[in-house]
Amino acid sequence: MRTTPRSPSTDWLPKLVVAPTFVLSLLFIYGLIAWNGYLSVSASRLMPNYEFQGFDAYLQLWESERFLTSAWNLLVFGGLFLGGSMGLGLLLAILLDQKIRAEGVLRTIYLYPMALSFIVTGAAWKWMLNPGMGIENTVRNWGFEHFTFDWIVDPDKAIYCVAIAGIWQSAGFVMALFLAGLRGIDDSIIKAAQLDGASTARIYWRILVPSLRPVFFSTIMVMAHIAIKSFDLVMALTAGGPGFATDMPATFMYSMAFTRGQINVGAASATVMLATVAAIVVPYLYSELRQRK
Repeated sequence: MRTTPRSPSTDWLPKLVVAPTFVLSLLFIYGLIAWNGYLSVSASRLMPNYEFQGFDAYLQLWESERFLTSAWNLLVFGGLFLGGSMGLGLLLAILLDQKIRAEGVLRTIYLYPMALSFIVTGAAWKWMLNPGMGIENTVRNWGFEHFTFDWIVDPDKAIYCVAIAGIWQSAGFVMALFLAGLRGIDDSIIKAAQLDGASTARIYWRILVPSLRPVFFSTIMVMAHIAIKSFDLVMALTAGGPGFATDMPATFMYSMAFTRGQINVGAASATVMLATVAAIVVPYLYSELRQRK
C-alpha cells in the first residue's frame, strides 16, 4: 500500500499551535512561582524590593504565633474536611449503588453544592450559623428557648463551622468519584460472593471498598489540595475570626502581603504552602507514572 509523503508543514504545525500555550504557562505559572520565591528572600515590605536579605522572612514566619496558629487550624480543618467528605461521600455512593428509585435526582441534589463557589457556600453558611438569624434563632422560635448553636462566634469551635461548610460542599463530589469506582467493578465478583452466602454489608466491607484503593488515593490528593488552598471559604464565612481562631496559611499570606505591608513574609508563607502541596502531589504523580511503566 502506497503511503502519502508527509508535508514539511505537518512537522512544525502542531508545535506552532501548542507553543503559545506552553510559553504562557511557563511565564505566568512557573515564572511567577520563581518570582514569588525570590520575593520571599528579598527585603520587600510595602513594595517589592529586590535587595537580597536571605531567609529572615522564613525565620520571622516560624516565629510568628499567628502563623503557627494558622498551621494548626489547617491541620484541624484538613483532618475534619478529608475525613468528613470522604466518609459521607462513600456512604452516599454506597446508598446510590443500590439501584434505588430517583437515583438521578438524588445524584443531582448531592452534586449541586459542588456547582457553587466557596464564596457562595461561605456566605450561605454564615447566615445559617449566625445566632441572631440562623439555626439558633429558628429553633428558638419553634419554642426551644434554651437552644444554643453559637459555634461561629466561639473561638474554640469556629473552625468546626468552616469544616462543616466545606464538607457540605465537597461530599457530593467525593460521592461521584466513589460511585464511578463502584460501578466500574466487575459484577461477576459480586455474584460470586453472593453465591458463597456473603451479605451485602460484608461484600462492601471485604470486597468492594478495598477495591477502591486507587480512588481513595486520588480523592485524598484532590481534597487535600483543596483544603490547603482554602481561602475564599474562610474569608466569606469567618474572615479568619473570631480573632485568629479560623486563620489559615492562605489568609495569613493575604494579610501579610496586602494589608500589613510585609510582602516578603507573605511570599514566604506562599512558598511554604507550595511546598506542602508539592509534598502531596509529587508522590502521587510518581506513583502514577511508576504504575504506567
